[in-house]
Amino acid sequence: MLARTRSIRRKLLLVVAATTVAALVVAGVAMEIYDLRTYQQSSVNDLVTQADILGRASAPALSFDDPKAAQENLALLKARPGITAAAIYTAKGGLFASYVRNNGADPKFPSLPEADGSRVEGKELIVFKRIVENDEILGTVYLRAHYQLFERFKDYLGILSVVMVASLLVAVLLSARLNTVVTRPILAINEVARRVVQSRDFSLRVEKTTDDEIGSLADGFNAMLAEIGQRAATMEASNRALEQAKEELRKLNAELEQRVADRTTQLEAANKELESFSYSVSHDLRAPVRAIAGFSRLLWEAHADQLDAEAQRKLGVIQSETQRMGELIDDLLAFSRLGRKEMQRNDLDMQAMARGMYERLHSQHQGPAVEFRLGSLPHARGDRVLLEQVWANLLSNALKFSAKREKPVIEVSAISDAREHTYFVRDNGAGFDPQYQSKLFGVFQRLHRADEFAGTGVGLALVQRIVNRHGGRVWADSRPNEGATFYFTLPKEQTDGSH
Repeated sequence: MLARTRSIRRKLLLVVAATTVAALVVAGVAMEIYDLRTYQQSSVNDLVTQADILGRASAPALSFDDPKAAQENLALLKARPGITAAAIYTAKGGLFASYVRNNGADPKFPSLPEADGSRVEGKELIVFKRIVENDEILGTVYLRAHYQLFERFKDYLGILSVVMVASLLVAVLLSARLNTVVTRPILAINEVARRVVQSRDFSLRVEKTTDDEIGSLADGFNAMLAEIGQRAATMEASNRALEQAKEELRKLNAELEQRVADRTTQLEAANKELESFSYSVSHDLRAPVRAIAGFSRLLWEAHADQLDAEAQRKLGVIQSETQRMGELIDDLLAFSRLGRKEMQRNDLDMQAMARGMYERLHSQHQGPAVEFRLGSLPHARGDRVLLEQVWANLLSNALKFSAKREKPVIEVSAISDAREHTYFVRDNGAGFDPQYQSKLFGVFQRLHRADEFAGTGVGLALVQRIVNRHGGRVWADSRPNEGATFYFTLPKEQTDGSH
């Protein structure tokens, strides 16, 4: 509540009032506790003293078995209106004499006396005091008196409340008259600050009226205004220069954007021309390659027995190279068509797709038994045909490069985060030197000799282009003879796939 109060004068009044109330409450509670404790002790001491006097006066009556004398001693208690009942017991515990202030009230005397001591029962204080003479116990005095602790507490609380209210009023009145001396210079600083904010006039100054901390505050405030005024002037000049620079930068950005747009248009046109050229070249090369393959096969079938061994070897080379040339042309056509193919996005079960592709490739695999480990793969959204091509290329590479191992192992799994799924294919095959990793995904780039591992060098380029169209990334990790791991990512949200 104090922090929300806007006026400093009201804050000071609240501080004084809160401090005064806290001090009065603490003092009042302490005095109340002290008074109640003093009242309790004095009541007990007074009743014990009264019992001791009564016991000494009644000792002869007990010695001579004179209940009448003891009764007369008890009757003297009428002068003590606080005592409501009294009794004298013999040494054997029998009731010797008794006194009740209100004759109509039920005395309720204990059947047997208790040991020396006192206790509080409800609103009454009870005391037992033994009568001893010459080290011989003659009997016991029993006294019961009013114990008005709660009534005393209420009376004292009322007096304390009146004193606290009066003290609080005096403190607030004095504070209201005296805090003007403190608040006037502070309010003057506040007024100047308000005018500076409204008018932005940093030439205004606060008049110093005291030499205390508030006076130092006024000096500091005036120095701050002077510093701010200088900085404001400097900033205005800088802002003007900055606006001019921004205008020039906008012009340069507009020119740059236009150049980038022109260059992008040129690159797109060049890429389309290159794709068309690649498609045309690949398509036009098919016919002569097929003719060479066909005639070499006919030559083999019709005249193989007329050819010597060297001629047969050379004819075999022609057939194998034309087959390899046909595969290169097919891969080049697939690569060029990929940029023009429109993507058909669907929800795909990547685990089923990877398992099906591996089973299809493994059925055609010639080599030792492969240990295939398929982990849990999250679903993805993408083009089924294109992503099947990704799995086909990565799994066929894993089978090919691990075929020379005694126990080939291929592992397929995935990990996910908040943005994307990361799939990977790992094998324990030949691996590759990581310094040539930049060549992995280039067209016709190979890191192994053709006589070691067959291939055209286009498969990983296709993988990279397909994954990029899906908005993902491709990379690999390997060491020579330690196997390789190929990773690709697919975003959890759909991308346009237009590039």
